[in-house]
Amino acid sequence: MLLKTMDPKDRGTGAARRPELGDLWSVRPISRSFGFDRGTPVDRHFVDRFLTAHAADVFGRTLEIGDDSYTAQYGGTRTTQRDILHVDASNPRATIVGDLSGTVDLPAEAFDCAVITQTLHLIQDVRSALVKLHRSLKPGGVLLVTVPSVSQISQDEWAATWYWGFTARSLRRLADGVFGADAVAVESFGSPAATVAFLHGAAAEEVPPAVLEMQDPARPTLLGLRAIRR
Repeated sequence: MLLKTMDPKDRGTGAARRPELGDLWSVRPISRSFGFDRGTPVDRHFVDRFLTAHAADVFGRTLEIGDDSYTAQYGGTRTTQRDILHVDASNPRATIVGDLSGTVDLPAEAFDCAVITQTLHLIQDVRSALVKLHRSLKPGGVLLVTVPSVSQISQDEWAATWYWGFTARSLRRLADGVFGADAVAVESFGSPAATVAFLHGAAAEEVPPAVLEMQDPARPTLLGLRAIRR
């Protein structure tokens, strides 16, 4: 079974109702917002797993998109300066305003670590974005990236620029061309069961732990990239 079932007398209604196995055959998703309205989205569970494994890389001066939640969580007191890249000046905490898909001017050889989660699929020219990030890292600096392999497509302002779903091979080939093959490692997270739950919008808290632990590199939900600037 993909999802836990409940005793009929415990079933609720609306967004708070825990999905049953039969819900996965419905033509209507459990959630249209990736599961955010129910708990932790399944892909974010895998993002956390990837960053937990590489938390030691998050130190010194860091870069993150939108806010500094991950660099603060995983870097903590090891970080000395946490820069935030935001697409426009509407974010008062942004230290760099611009867009990786545009002409953003990232400082050269500035960052010990850049944490770029669930962003590259929104950029048409992914290689150009990787070149900018590579240039912004100090020698020995680390880029930590997560990207979707299979996902819902956002229906909000990001829908117009939702371009890609990645395979491990495509992500590695892009990164190899910028960082060098000996500086790149790609990891796969998820399985068919986790992907089905994610596509329907079930939250990670609603999926049996055994399903989340299962890894099938041939059928991933999410990919993680660790690349070092030599």
